[in-house]
Amino acid sequence: MDDTRQETTEETAAEAAPVATRCGFVALIGAPNVGKSTLVNALVGSKVTIVSRKVQTTRALIRGIVIENHAQIILVDTPGIFLPKRRLDRAMVSTAWSGAHDADLVCVLLDAREGLDEEAEAIFTKLATVKHQKILVLNKIDLVPREKLLALAKAANDRLSFEQTFMVSALSGDGVDDLRRTLAAMVPAGPYHYPEDQMSDAPMRHLAAEITREKIFRQLHQELPYQSTVETDSWTERKDKSIRIEQTIFVERESQRKIVLGKGGATIKSIGADSRKEIAEIVGVPVHLFLFVKVRENWGDDPNRYREMGLEFPKE
Repeated sequence: MDDTRQETTEETAAEAAPVATRCGFVALIGAPNVGKSTLVNALVGSKVTIVSRKVQTTRALIRGIVIENHAQIILVDTPGIFLPKRRLDRAMVSTAWSGAHDADLVCVLLDAREGLDEEAEAIFTKLATVKHQKILVLNKIDLVPREKLLALAKAANDRLSFEQTFMVSALSGDGVDDLRRTLAAMVPAGPYHYPEDQMSDAPMRHLAAEITREKIFRQLHQELPYQSTVETDSWTERKDKSIRIEQTIFVERESQRKIVLGKGGATIKSIGADSRKEIAEIVGVPVHLFLFVKVRENWGDDPNRYREMGLEFPKE
């Protein structure tokens, strides 16, 4: 009888003992179109939690939180790093590098098809100044022969010191589970920064605008390199649980407005379809997205626009 009581007491004490947790910020660094957004979605899955931007922690947008094996991984999706030409370009690149320096870990994404191209080389050069542990992620491996992947992994590791190298397909999910488990083991020990169920539509408005802006860049980066900004004007939850979103795309000149619209409105329809699909995947309900294009001259020199996008206004 006494032995039974003792065993029960020990079991209860073990159950009551606090579980050691880990928590940390992981910055995703890479050139535009390497698949950062797709990887975020794959890592987070159904456990996505979008939270408000914490200026004291990072100046980049927190895209999602992953809970894995008693670890909270806070994914910081930095703007795609590219060669800056204008004031807005410099602001976005500065934000991306701030995210890298502020994070606990840095995930460097490479498009396996592009390899160490000019943009990747520029990123690697500057990454040498980032002191945090770095993980190399070769994405889109399903599109590249294995021999080329191994050669690229060796070349990248010869170029820069990485703790580990992962080969994934963010689109199919191949290799993503291994990456998630490794990130969970590498973030520092400590309490969770955010409640697991925290959710707010204010940062979702910001995120939705950022997603649409990414789609504009993806389709028009040759003709309209970052000469546009997107603002979410309204976010309405309808009775059928779907969400109606209205956004305005601002450009600086009428000629740019025509580029965004495209012939017969084809370009803006395509941008809207891509953006609506990604936003719907994140919020988990149908989305009705309405895009408008307006000319706002010299918006690229207006500090208020930068603050709305969560960017610091760079001085000339």
